[in-house]
Amino acid sequence: MIPLRDENPGLRFPVVTVLLVAANVAVFVYQTLLDPRQQTVFIMSYGMVPAQLLGQAPRLYGGFPSALTLVTSQFLHGGILHLAGNMLYLWIFGNNIEDVLGKFKFLLFYLLCGTFAAIAHVIINPFSTVPMVGASGAIAGILGAYLVTFPGARVLVLIFLVIFVTTARIPAFWVLGFWFVMQVLYATTSAAGETSVAYLAHVGGFLAGIYLMKKLRPGVGWGRGRR
Repeated sequence: MIPLRDENPGLRFPVVTVLLVAANVAVFVYQTLLDPRQQTVFIMSYGMVPAQLLGQAPRLYGGFPSALTLVTSQFLHGGILHLAGNMLYLWIFGNNIEDVLGKFKFLLFYLLCGTFAAIAHVIINPFSTVPMVGASGAIAGILGAYLVTFPGARVLVLIFLVIFVTTARIPAFWVLGFWFVMQVLYATTSAAGETSVAYLAHVGGFLAGIYLMKKLRPGVGWGRGRR
């Protein structure tokens, strides 16, 4: 299932969501303008490398503490499809969470979810020297928050049934619940080294989103997100 839009109009213009989309796109455009060697240096400098973060490997690039890559890595992407998929989910679901939390809390929430997602990846892959990049962990946090805040909101999704393609309006609870279950399955069935996708980071970000939403807005419960 690929979400196309949700039927949950925002209360105000989603300034932070738009700025996050713009920042991710701008960084990707800059990245593509670099030559191959410069791109490698750029990714190694600002991507999150678990072994370097834990001091298990030397930091060859970047003149700032490795801990900062927990944030900078959230604005890098491995390709146009990686970027497009993440920005689609951010655009569809981010505005409503920004509505509930407010601009400053939403930005803090976004960055914290991405950080917790990266830490989940580090815990499982502490000696990895492969940089982790992408906004997926932060966006997974938005999906977790949306699940508990607007479970009944209808989401228009594109469904592929073998050779047939159709659309359907499905409650967010099932769309996002299905997404989460798939991430857990991928994380538990993918042997180390067999996938380039940090599925456990998605799981960690999603759970962090649920937890942080409860902390930042204690009154928010299942379906009580609107003020």
